[in-house]
Amino acid sequence: MNDHVQRPPAEVRYADELARLRDSDDGDRPPGWALSLRAARRFVIGDERLGVSRKFVGDPSLIDRALVTLATNRGLMLVGEPGTAKSLLSELLAAAVSGTSTLTIQGGAATTEDQIKYSWNYALLVAEGPSTRSLVAAPLLRGMAEGKVVRFEEITRCPLEVQDCLLSPLSDRVLAVPELTGPEAMVFAREGFTVIATANTRDRGVNEMSAALKRRFNFETVFPIADFDTELSLVEAEATALLERSGVGAPPRRDVLEVLVTAFRELRQGQTLRGDATDRLSGVMSTAEAVSVAHAVGLRGWFLRGEPGTAADLVSCLAGTAAKDSPEDLAKLRRYLEQQAAGRRGDRWRDLYEARHLLPG
Repeated sequence: MNDHVQRPPAEVRYADELARLRDSDDGDRPPGWALSLRAARRFVIGDERLGVSRKFVGDPSLIDRALVTLATNRGLMLVGEPGTAKSLLSELLAAAVSGTSTLTIQGGAATTEDQIKYSWNYALLVAEGPSTRSLVAAPLLRGMAEGKVVRFEEITRCPLEVQDCLLSPLSDRVLAVPELTGPEAMVFAREGFTVIATANTRDRGVNEMSAALKRRFNFETVFPIADFDTELSLVEAEATALLERSGVGAPPRRDVLEVLVTAFRELRQGQTLRGDATDRLSGVMSTAEAVSVAHAVGLRGWFLRGEPGTAADLVSCLAGTAAKDSPEDLAKLRRYLEQQAAGRRGDRWRDLYEARHLLPG
């Protein structure tokens, strides 16, 4: 059944690994946790001895601090540039701690308190009045009642008054349902409940969090991958997996990926690997975006010509990335191809330069 799901949750994708970790886990577990801190750490950063794959590329000390935060009564806030795998990390942590990562709230301008806490089945509400039967639990209420981790993606995209509905659950560990009476009017958090929120540093100021809410969270910054070879290996592994799921019969070409990752790093930093200054794009040139472009390059080459994607396909796919935020980024990308790709050694760089005419405009 999961073969037809585009992206199963982490607890489904890595069910075998979680089972092995549970079976071999002899460490003390915080109340309500599915794994000990040591086992949860191994689930995220990998353990060759148990056949557990590495799923997050980053500083292991970040994982340690995040897990310790989740074991306390404070929420965890992951901040960083777009595409630095904050959502992936929150999903992995939730799967390790609670065994489920699907209690997720997607923040946005249209997010309401009903989508966060609870709403009502209005047919039952009219027929029977307020009751637990007519109550429709949203992720926050379910997480508190079941003792699970709740994920709040892009929290700063929500209006300030919507964000602040987390204050009481995070401080008093209780959620009031004023429409009900008696014991059912208060939902008390069970052991294991906590919140992992994410926010992009580029979105700061969209809806700045209140000081009161910030005090309920420990903040951790997720940084971009610093090492070129590490980023290249990650892009290659993720793109290969995506292409296999898309029915592509050829893996991505390593030399094309080297050009792709190099271009992304230089356009992201505004500096070439040699130290020369170059245009910096205003759009997001993240590792996640590089994986998406590599996937598109492989699809384009395979389904249009029956071969792995080429540098010419890379130019066409880069155009869609560069045109997202500012029309000036296309001009910057063109200058980059003319000034940087022309002077590089290697067939793929030459192909990239010669394909610059494929850029629109």
